Amino acid sequence: MDVTPEQRHFDEVIAADSRIEPRDWMPEAYRKTLIRQISQHAHSEIIGMQPEANWITRAPSLKRKAILMAKVQDEAGHGLYLYSAAQTLGITRDAMTDALLAGKARYSSIFNYPTPTWADMGAIGWLVDGAAICNQVPLCRASYGPYGRAMVRICKEESFHQRQGFEILLELMNGTPAQREMAQDAVDRWYWPSLMMFGPPDDDSPNSAQSMAWNIKRFSNDELRNRFVEMLVPQAEALGIVLPDPELTLDTDGKVAHMSEIDWTEFHEVLAGNGPCNAQRIQHRRQAHEDGAWVREAAAAYAAKRASARGASEVAA
Repeated sequence: MDVTPEQRHFDEVIAADSRIEPRDWMPEAYRKTLIRQISQHAHSEIIGMQPEANWITRAPSLKRKAILMAKVQDEAGHGLYLYSAAQTLGITRDAMTDALLAGKARYSSIFNYPTPTWADMGAIGWLVDGAAICNQVPLCRASYGPYGRAMVRICKEESFHQRQGFEILLELMNGTPAQREMAQDAVDRWYWPSLMMFGPPDDDSPNSAQSMAWNIKRFSNDELRNRFVEMLVPQAEALGIVLPDPELTLDTDGKVAHMSEIDWTEFHEVLAGNGPCNAQRIQHRRQAHEDGAWVREAAAAYAAKRASARGASEVAA
């Protein structure tokens, strides 16, 4: 089959490990893959604000409240960076939002779990944001320019979030027996869902191979998952936390030699909308969207007024 000049140029850019920009020609499948991945990432940041925002007023000190509020604000910013990157591919923010609110778009399964104790804020920071860093740092080199550039800033901020979570757990583990028990319980509940964040096993991941061929992804799901576990082991020892996998072993090089099988049935159930907080998360997002309607209307009216004034000024000139 003949290859068009546009396809040939695209292939050469990818082979040279260079970047595709919004004005460049790209295959429709590449565009759709990016829209799916970037919009899901953006939705995850926005939905991910909920489990932690729930603890802002209940954090144990003014300092903790301020830090947690800043973190939630960071996540809102990450969502905006990513929605903006997706918009360069020809989809509108309204379309992405409508898909999320209608239940047609996915977001990370991790945010459908409850946060019953303050220790969950530490476990989310250490495990969830730690997994995000492992997954997202390679995306800074993604072949699509706007996505890769957005990820540079996001990863810098995520590193602070991970350290914040580690510090919360460290303080709890140096506290009373009840605090240590609370920290261990939170890690026990978040450990396996955080491993699921990397996606299904390589043999069961329909999009990974093509995304890697296009240099959107750099490593497979299983490679990233193993890297994450290898990072956690020495950190858990420093914390005094026991990772809830009795079968986990590392070889002499610190690489994963064996680990327990992940419950992929749970993963698919949560993705299908049957997690403990799926309905609550989407309903809260719908309500927030409805409550913010007046802000969007006011902004649109102001923009129209400015455009009208600009047009009148140009006519007068």
